[in-house]
Amino acid sequence: MVDPKDLGRLLVGTGILLALVGIVLLLGDRLPFVSRLGRLPGDVVFRRGPVTVYAPLLSSLLLSIILTVLLTVLFRRH
Repeated sequence: MVDPKDLGRLLVGTGILLALVGIVLLLGDRLPFVSRLGRLPGDVVFRRGPVTVYAPLLSSLLLSIILTVLLTVLFRRH
């Protein structure tokens, strides 16, 4: 059975995280590291006529590493 306090903490934490992501997206044009995402040297773009396919490989890897470190630090239990 899930403890209501734990569920409440999870919901509040998720809400705060979503709000922070929303703020970063709103300010994306003004923040240099956010505006470069999707256009890093390891991101691949295929163009054939009217079709364009984006494969943001390096951007995905970079975001994954940053989020892994951040969440590990935030949720570390001693």
